[in-house]
Amino acid sequence: MKTIQLDQVAKSKMALEGAKEVYKQLPISKADGTPSFSFRVFTIEPGGHTPYHTHEFEHLNYVIEGQGGLVNEAGKERPVKQGDFALVLPGEKHQYRNTSADFPFIIICAVPKEYE
Repeated sequence: MKTIQLDQVAKSKMALEGAKEVYKQLPISKADGTPSFSFRVFTIEPGGHTPYHTHEFEHLNYVIEGQGGLVNEAGKERPVKQGDFALVLPGEKHQYRNTSADFPFIIICAVPKEYE
């Protein structure tokens, strides 16, 4: 069993091409022995965004704080805010953007542990 506060988890800047002002934390990961999923937490600073990309696994997302947009394959941006859940299916092109000029946009992203 494991419990941890998010502020106790190391934060690293994402170095992926197409990412801008995005930081990643791994509060629960394969290193903890999880059999299936890992929890990643992304902090997207004002003006920042994740890469516009696809992959072979689903994302199960929950917005912890702030507001932003989830861009789909057609380039259409859906607004998301604190308390919203989002599902990105395998193969769906997507991007998260922080739409606030002043506050961070923070999301939990659960993925299969092999892709943390």
